[in-house]
Amino acid sequence: MIASLPPGLLLIVAALAIPVLPDALRRAWTVVVPAAGLWALIALEPGTYLGFAWFGAEFVPVRVDKLSLIFGYVFHIAAIVGAIYALHVRDTVQHVAGMMYAGSGIGAVFAGDLVTLFVYWEAMAITSVFLIWARGGETAYRSGMRYLIVQIVSGVLLLSGAILLAEQTGSIAFDRMALGDLATWLILLAFGIKCAFPFLHNWLPDAYPEATVTGAVFLSAFTTKAAVYALARGFPGTEMLIYVGAAMTAFPIFYAVIENDLRRTLAYSLNSQLGFMVVGVGIGTPMALNGAVGHAFVSTLYMALLFMSMGAVLYRAGTIEGSELGGLHKSMPFTTVFCIVGAASISAFPLFSGFIAKSLTLSAAAYGGYAVAWLTLTFASAGVIHHSGMKIPYFAFFSRDSGKRCKEAPLNMLIAMGTAAFLCIALGVWSPALYSILPHDVDYEPYTPSHVIGQLQLLAFAALAFAVLIRYRIYPAAIRSTNLDFDWTYRRGIPALIGVVWPALWSAWQGFLSALAGGLRAGIGAAIRLAGPEATLARTWPLGSTTLWVAVLLGGFLLIYYL
Repeated sequence: MIASLPPGLLLIVAALAIPVLPDALRRAWTVVVPAAGLWALIALEPGTYLGFAWFGAEFVPVRVDKLSLIFGYVFHIAAIVGAIYALHVRDTVQHVAGMMYAGSGIGAVFAGDLVTLFVYWEAMAITSVFLIWARGGETAYRSGMRYLIVQIVSGVLLLSGAILLAEQTGSIAFDRMALGDLATWLILLAFGIKCAFPFLHNWLPDAYPEATVTGAVFLSAFTTKAAVYALARGFPGTEMLIYVGAAMTAFPIFYAVIENDLRRTLAYSLNSQLGFMVVGVGIGTPMALNGAVGHAFVSTLYMALLFMSMGAVLYRAGTIEGSELGGLHKSMPFTTVFCIVGAASISAFPLFSGFIAKSLTLSAAAYGGYAVAWLTLTFASAGVIHHSGMKIPYFAFFSRDSGKRCKEAPLNMLIAMGTAAFLCIALGVWSPALYSILPHDVDYEPYTPSHVIGQLQLLAFAALAFAVLIRYRIYPAAIRSTNLDFDWTYRRGIPALIGVVWPALWSAWQGFLSALAGGLRAGIGAAIRLAGPEATLARTWPLGSTTLWVAVLLGGFLLIYYL
């Protein structure tokens, strides 16, 4: 029965039963269902399933190959870990939204046609926004609305591109596309929005930090990684993506460094990590695509781990502001250790998962002769070490004694974090476990002396720089603030411009209406004077005069007619 359902649909259907289940069964259900889905996925053979024709179009709801399978595996793992992390939550809305969101993400990576992809694409948007709104408050509501608008726009662009592509080619198949016409540009833009391309990225640091403690964990796993999958499926080897991705790796670093909200710091870090994947897709060689996909796999795990550790801090300490934290290693030692594992993984420390995936992309850029991209990725790697590898654990747990004394995270949170931490270490130690499921054959050894020594040097110099900046108080201080980047345009700039322009426009409109009213009054007055009760036209005219004027008018009409 389970194996006959399309991947992802099991979670969506099962989520509908959550509200009617008893509390204990409900929580177990959220873990068992994705685990059953993972078991069914492992047994699924490559191929296409449930295909049908409708209105002359070929629909392929399920396409199974190595590219979709690796994303399916990690999405199921993320759903299981996220569900365990959320076992203490009593909010049914979060459980339903989380499971349906995970199911929609899983369904998207197995979609074999653009219409099916669109359905899951929009389902991800609609279900995930409840994980933001569930936090409550005006800030979460407004952030969720901005997030939803952007995600819906992405879906509209995807559908528009699919319709144009079907008009041009007669097919809605979701395969590799050549960028060049309006249809493919619209589809790329749709993917770029969800992948947080530069100037299209603000929904990410805006929305994720405003989600609930558990909601942010789910959000970190699915939307952006589904977009990476879509790029790898639809636009591999598109050179423009190399430079887009390189920009993505670099610019979030500066915002992450000055950000006080540690979950927002992680959101910027996630944006930077996505840049590495986009560069790999743009290069398009087997090694680069393996690097992009492998990076997406391990990033899903260590970003979830970091969001879980910061969520645990928020849950117990009541704040996630770096200026108000510090010294929590005394109260939350296990959470501290798990956070350090996540930090080591995202920093690509040898024997941690980030090292075996990120080095593939860096090597592909070097072998391909993309010197600028390689230098940018190396710079971004050092930046990631600063803001996520060191800033996050330092300001949360070690910077000073904030005086906060709280309990360790609940047991279910610790189990979830421990599971993710184990996977981060296991994959880093035994790279064949990841390399064997990548879409292309892997002939690469990450643990060569040059790779290890080079990465250790980068880590050492980044750590030294961080220590010097902290020691001499050069590092940006942790202060309460709201930092805007490109979203300044629509959150501050456009409203300010409207505030200046609107009064002038309103005054001009009022003047136009006043002039129009004056003109109408003058016209009505003239008409009354001409045809009113006492006007000339209202008088009684003699019959002879009337006959004369009628004859004159008829003569005039006849003259006009014959001429």
